[in-house]
Amino acid sequence: MKPQQQPTTLDDDICVHIFSASAAMVGVCITVIGILQVVLTLRKVNLLGDDLLAANAMIYLAAALIAYWSLRTRKTRRNYRIERVADALFLIALVFTAVNAGFITWTVSAS
Repeated sequence: MKPQQQPTTLDDDICVHIFSASAAMVGVCITVIGILQVVLTLRKVNLLGDDLLAANAMIYLAAALIAYWSLRTRKTRRNYRIERVADALFLIALVFTAVNAGFITWTVSAS
C-alpha cells in the first residue's frame, strides 16, 4: 500500500463553507440565547442551556477563525493541517449543537 499523498491543489471550497456556516451558527447561537433568556425570565427559572450555547458559539467562532486562517495561508502543506482542524472543530460544534438542543428541550419541557 502506498502512503496517502495530498493533492497538489487546495480545495478552498471546504474552508469557505466552514467559514460561512460557522459564522452563521454563531449568530444562531446568540439568537437562541436571547430567546432562551426571555423564556427563562418569564418562567423565573435558571437553566444551564444558555451557558452551553455560549460555549457552543465559541467553538463555532474558533472553527470560523481557523477556516479564515486556512483561506489566508499560502503554503499548501500548512493549509491542509489548518483545514483539518477547522473541519474537526466544526463537526464537534455541530454535535454539541444537537446535544444542546436536546438538553434545552428536555429541561424546558420538564419545568
